[in-house]
Amino acid sequence: MATLLTMIAVDPGDPAFASPVKFVGPVYGKDAADELAAKKGWAFRQDGSAWRRVVPSPEPKQIIEIQPISWLLERGAVVICAGGGGIPTVLSSAGPEVVGVEAVIDKDLASELLAEDLSVDLFLMATDVDGVYLGWGTPEQRRLGDVTPEELAGYEFAAGSMGPKVEAAARFVAKTGRRAAIGSLADIGGIVAGTAGTNVVAPKAPADANPGFSAGR
Repeated sequence: MATLLTMIAVDPGDPAFASPVKFVGPVYGKDAADELAAKKGWAFRQDGSAWRRVVPSPEPKQIIEIQPISWLLERGAVVICAGGGGIPTVLSSAGPEVVGVEAVIDKDLASELLAEDLSVDLFLMATDVDGVYLGWGTPEQRRLGDVTPEELAGYEFAAGSMGPKVEAAARFVAKTGRRAAIGSLADIGGIVAGTAGTNVVAPKAPADANPGFSAGR
């Protein structure tokens, strides 16, 4: 087993840098928040009755350590990487160096990029519920079974919880044509088998209207 601190590059021109939204750090009173904003240039937003610092959440573009991750996997290691979305960096314009930036990368989108780069057969996100629900918390709630990215696009999910997972799953399937799944850690075996959780799958190709016809000579 190997744990690898993972740097993930983002685009310095990402529009997220102009609109920080991710809460980080402790809570402050209004006066303390104003003082820190003036002194350090931090951005703050109200969080309940207090104030917290917010940082950008740019899109992950490149996993810097993808080669050692692949090397370890090829040799049978279980690799723990891209934790918490990875360490946000930008590639230096002056050379091959990477420079850290103050941001938070969404962990689900970082995992999707990792799954895509590794050409995995199944992109699985384990959580504390047994799948993706419509009408969550209402008497009409129902769990989605097999669903396509196009069908998911017609629904809305909470931005702070299931929304990023659904976006990551749909993105993986749309780009690769392979399966993504979301479900409970306790149901891992069934999710891998395709009998549990919410499975996001590519749309089925339409059946040939005239399978006996051939255009060849």
